[in-house]
Amino acid sequence: MKKIEAIIKPFKLQDVKDALNALGIQGMTVTEVKGFGRQKGHTEIYRGSEYTVDFLPKVKIETVLADAQAEAAIEAIIKAAKTGKIGDGKVFVSTIDEAWRIRTSESGDSAV
Repeated sequence: MKKIEAIIKPFKLQDVKDALNALGIQGMTVTEVKGFGRQKGHTEIYRGSEYTVDFLPKVKIETVLADAQAEAAIEAIIKAAKTGKIGDGKVFVSTIDEAWRIRTSESGDSAV
């Protein structure tokens, strides 16, 4: 199994969700996060005073999938989240050794 974590721009969440649903992937966890990479934030003016916004709002999507679904899911996330501009985000993939469904005690691929 693979855990896919994607950090994307907030307005791209619905596009990514729709792309994953089209693949039959329904389970995901979404968290509002803040961060920066090469963007390094930006400056804004509020009531005449300039200030720096260091951490930009992002959305983190996490899902655990069978190995066979991972590649298609990664491609769908990248295609749906891409704007072509700096700050589009990142996708991280890690291996999951085991998963358990608490309600039924199922384990492995059937638990996800």
